[in-house]
Amino acid sequence: MTEFTPDLATRFADIALGHVEREYPNKPDHTLERDEDARTPRQLHPIFYGSYDWHSCLHSHWLLARVLRRHPGLPVSGRIAALFDRQFTPAKVAGECAYLARPSARGFKRPYGWAWALKLATELAALPDRRWSVALTPFAGAFTRRFRDFLPIATYPVRVGTHFNTAFGLRMAADHAEASDDASLLALLRSTARRWYGADRDCPAWGEPSGDDFLSSALIEAEAMRRLLPSREFLPWFDAFLPHLAQARPANLFAPPQVSDRSDGKIAHLDGLALSRAWCFRGLAGALPAQDARRALMEQAAARHLAAALPHLDGDYMGEHWLASFAALALDEA
Repeated sequence: MTEFTPDLATRFADIALGHVEREYPNKPDHTLERDEDARTPRQLHPIFYGSYDWHSCLHSHWLLARVLRRHPGLPVSGRIAALFDRQFTPAKVAGECAYLARPSARGFKRPYGWAWALKLATELAALPDRRWSVALTPFAGAFTRRFRDFLPIATYPVRVGTHFNTAFGLRMAADHAEASDDASLLALLRSTARRWYGADRDCPAWGEPSGDDFLSSALIEAEAMRRLLPSREFLPWFDAFLPHLAQARPANLFAPPQVSDRSDGKIAHLDGLALSRAWCFRGLAGALPAQDARRALMEQAAARHLAAALPHLDGDYMGEHWLASFAALALDEA
């Protein structure tokens, strides 16, 4: 199985550094309230203006922080630190928070951007140099409040394979709640996971993949439950949720998606699906007993998905501006 080696970390960092400060092309997710709100990406978002869109810029900074933490001696580390010194300043963080305080930004990037904001905060907090983490504290706090406000009123989960998937949000936020010893947030995430997904049984996964997916709605739900539930509760749930995994069914989960045109932003999502499936397969396999036959099947599926997607992280900007982050999840997070 491929691992998060120094060479791969350098490759990922070089890709991210090539676009986190690239302002255009840009796809803003911005609500205009008045004429004065028609502004450039850099004016709207003093830190996360690059990488084609706000959320990709955000998780590309997470990727760079992960590289810096896991392989601090790489030659590229100095470039990452210099970027963080430029970007994670109190003034720029205040600018990002001011955008979030706009009434029209209540649902901005929910829950995908929220989840990555907390992942970035968690990663920065794990670095020996605490300056960047301290500077980003108000920004992270804005998103923990968003989760606290939103989850109690969210009657239903969102099960699509794109940014709106709520299981992904829970899974990523759980890492921040645990790392920051936020017991109340962790309890809210756990109770929400049980409420949304606890009764799910015999998932057919018949709609996967759709032409826009970069998440498997089945596997990310299982991964969220693995992350949030104690093993004694998760394992019976998992057995009932995907009861035919030992026969490699549903078969469509085990076959890497076919990507026909990587210059098409939506079709390029399917490379991300391969990477996120690999991440989920590896995490779920590791939760099973060593003698469980499903482990080998899922590890083999993860390897196939990684082999299909890793050669295509760069070369076209539609994938290049975001795929390396999901490669890092697949290689290092599980």
